Amino acid sequence: MLRIRFHGRGGQGTKIASRLVGTAAFLDGLYAQDFPLYGAERRGAPIAAFTRISREPILERGVISEPDILIVMDETLLNDPMAMPLTGLKEDGVIFLNTTHTPAEAKNKYKIKAQIITLDITKIGIDTLGKPILSTLAGGVASRIAGIREDSLKKAIEKELSEIITDSELIKKNIEASLYCFNTIKPVEVKTSEIIHKGSTVISVPFEAASISTPSINTAGNTPLRKTGNWRTFKPIFNYELCNKCMICVARCPDGCISIMNERGFPSIDYDNCKGCLICIDECPVHAIEKVREVHTW
Repeated sequence: MLRIRFHGRGGQGTKIASRLVGTAAFLDGLYAQDFPLYGAERRGAPIAAFTRISREPILERGVISEPDILIVMDETLLNDPMAMPLTGLKEDGVIFLNTTHTPAEAKNKYKIKAQIITLDITKIGIDTLGKPILSTLAGGVASRIAGIREDSLKKAIEKELSEIITDSELIKKNIEASLYCFNTIKPVEVKTSEIIHKGSTVISVPFEAASISTPSINTAGNTPLRKTGNWRTFKPIFNYELCNKCMICVARCPDGCISIMNERGFPSIDYDNCKGCLICIDECPVHAIEKVREVHTW
């Protein structure tokens, strides 16, 4: 059995990527299982998704704690103490990392012992689809690593995307982008895991009051601790030669990230928490802010 775990952020297409691989494997004549895992869904928040592929019926259930293949769609998650995407990755496993760095650079930076493959699929998504949507691209990479046939991947994309979008031209672009990633990645040998069917015990869960059974956040101001600037794909940059200090950007920033003034009295941005929504760019009357894509996390 091949166990594949995807890590990404809400809005990048992590759930769809895992589903594409599951559907493509099924079309290849294999047994497949795929499902996502996330809490209160919101764009930018870390999420995970899982796909199991086997030539035998899959009786295993639950999250994949020890993946054979790990797909990391956002490099900043490697520094997130809550996401911890490298957890459980075996030394003989394979990890794909969406980054501008080479495999050797990433292996040295993150101390990864497993085989690592890198490709900047964010740039491919922006260039081909106009947005950093990575679902079909990550699905193409994962399918290649898992040994799924190209034709099955193409049919899976047609099937899954036709259920959620009606623009046939956009579906065609997704297929082209996915197959480009598929063929860019060289075939690799993946060591499959043994199928283990364990018995399970039925657990009786008692009814509890909401104050006990639901998660509650009691600490004030913990949002800055999450460093939501990691969610950003594009970074707003001020041109102070054009800025007239009208402070409209300060009023319009939904997260209060432009409330800091520099030594010259101009607005400046808290990049640790700026999510890159770019509302400030749309609202600036003198066009003193431009967007620049972030290509390196280190």
